[in-house]
Amino acid sequence: MSVTGNSMFNRDRFLLGTFASNCSSGMTVTKAEGRWDNSWDNNLRLAQMLDAAGIDFMLPIARWIGYGGETNFHGGVLETMTWAAGLLAQTTNINVFATIHTVANHPVVVAKQLATIDQISRGRVGLNIVAGWNKPEYEALGLDLPTDHESRYGYAQEWFDIVKALWTRTEAFDWDGTYFKLKNVLGDPRPASPLPILNAAGSAQGRDFAVRNADFLFTPAIDLERSREEVAELKAHGETVGRDVDVLTFSHVVCRPTEKEAQDFLKHTADTNADWEAVDNLIRLQFAHAQSFPHDLLALIRSRMAAGHGGFPLTGTPEQVAEGLIALHKAGFGGTTLSFVDYAEEFPYFRDTVLPLLAEHGIRPAVKAAEAAE
Repeated sequence: MSVTGNSMFNRDRFLLGTFASNCSSGMTVTKAEGRWDNSWDNNLRLAQMLDAAGIDFMLPIARWIGYGGETNFHGGVLETMTWAAGLLAQTTNINVFATIHTVANHPVVVAKQLATIDQISRGRVGLNIVAGWNKPEYEALGLDLPTDHESRYGYAQEWFDIVKALWTRTEAFDWDGTYFKLKNVLGDPRPASPLPILNAAGSAQGRDFAVRNADFLFTPAIDLERSREEVAELKAHGETVGRDVDVLTFSHVVCRPTEKEAQDFLKHTADTNADWEAVDNLIRLQFAHAQSFPHDLLALIRSRMAAGHGGFPLTGTPEQVAEGLIALHKAGFGGTTLSFVDYAEEFPYFRDTVLPLLAEHGIRPAVKAAEAAE
């Protein structure tokens, strides 16, 4: 088996991926007809389209209960480890992450699952680590959510230390830690090359965990001047512990031939037909238990929550959408995820009109038309 290492580590481009296509309604909290159907068939169709177009990765959200409202937003979710394995078995170049909650998944099991998928994919799987914040999900799983971030990230650190040990040690070992007591464990198989590690964190403890362990830190882009400073600070923080950390964000795309068409569609999906009860439940939980969004700005972005779960808005013509992506690049981000109201129906227009503009600007490679054919 030939393995050359995960291409997420090639920093010769502004990385593009998709986010949350495994979830019902994707990232749009809407009641509108035509919202994303997260069936396996649709996800596979999307993955193969993205693969042919040279998109770098797919990132899922791991959810166990929905956010209520008329649509029960994210009530239907494909489990991320099996989703990643299935997609990677039927694609060629694209990377696919598994999003794993540390508290709900034993590290010895996760280490072996990912090492197996590493073989299936020939080195194209990544791990998105979630320390946990959603209290109703903890309750659904019969678990208690620690009230302090120190406990959450202390547990996550030991969890990931075990995973790394299983991926690197060649002889069986015991583990006598604070949270885990293991006897005679051995990781076999082990990944052939390092997996890209992603983590989203807003608290001081969370960001310290991210820069010490993750290759990519995932954070919102709400105000680009603020983001420019934040990205620089995160990279500098990584340098202090000897790590080269890249920073990714997430965006929501409404791309149409005219600005009016794009704005009309945005209003239709994220205003007129928004599931406001689910939006408000989502915001309430973000305030209560997470710091992924800056709390001083969260109340200002209710409309963005409806449109794309708080993602950076890329709304307008192909030229305007490309300008927004270039602005993210100039702010220091190493890449962004993309979401659409209907990923598989809307991506081809983005592929054919926006990707060439990014290639002209020099932040993405050109994709030959034949390679991008559906």
